[in-house]
Amino acid sequence: MEPVAASNTARHVRRRSPTAESPFVRWLLIAGALLFLCLFLVVPLLAVFVQAFAKGPGFYFKTLTDPATVSAIKLTFITVGIAVPMNCVFGLAAAWAITKFDFPGKNVLTTLIDLPFSVSPVISGLVYVLVFGAQGWFGPWLIEHDIRIIFAVPGIVLATTFVTFPFVARELIPLMQAQGRADEEAARVLGSGGWQTFWRVTLPNIKWGLLYGVILCNARAMGEFGAVSVVSGHISGGTNALGTNTIPLHVQFLYDSYNQAGAFAVASVLTFLALVTIALKAWIERKETRLKL
Repeated sequence: MEPVAASNTARHVRRRSPTAESPFVRWLLIAGALLFLCLFLVVPLLAVFVQAFAKGPGFYFKTLTDPATVSAIKLTFITVGIAVPMNCVFGLAAAWAITKFDFPGKNVLTTLIDLPFSVSPVISGLVYVLVFGAQGWFGPWLIEHDIRIIFAVPGIVLATTFVTFPFVARELIPLMQAQGRADEEAARVLGSGGWQTFWRVTLPNIKWGLLYGVILCNARAMGEFGAVSVVSGHISGGTNALGTNTIPLHVQFLYDSYNQAGAFAVASVLTFLALVTIALKAWIERKETRLKL
């Protein structure tokens, strides 16, 4: 009877989960996380908008409609509109090559994709100055043919593209590695060509991951400061001329000019775009979760 009684008793013993904690510990962790988010995320965001409207809505909208601010916003969207599609094409090509084919130098290519993550943006900007600047390797030839790269829009686009090109590739490579090659091999066996396989098999399988990578790349491109600051020349735009200040550089210009309210007004535009990016990111993550379920 004793073994039977011991067995019955053991059945009624509630086993504690290895991840279970007491209510006090759980609430303490939650409170700590919320406090951290409030201090380092919510409060700074609120401070940006409070300072932006410190001199009233009239001053706020006057700052946003100033020709220099309009030029900075326009240049930022031009840069993003060129850099992000280029990185999208590169990311797709690199992920396709790395995950679907075996070739010499594959590990080297995978390592080089992470190079912008390990190099300071300022250093990458200086490299472009060394190559395309007036005293650089191609500087005399560019001056002779009246081609401007440094202190002009092309240099800003090149620097932004370099800093942001890993985002799409790094989002797609793990996804496509997890999916494997079975679908593409089956499509080729059934007679599909390379482009047909890509458009009808590969792209539908990676569309959400691709969109996620594009959103991250877009967010990084809009907020890039270091590399762009080196190659831009800090030229303010006017009514009829496009300068070389993007939104982050124009914020610095206003702040250094002791126009604190104006700097926060322009910064609020970048903050709003960041919030939109976060909302899109959350929406995509939710869609991916539903598809997995």
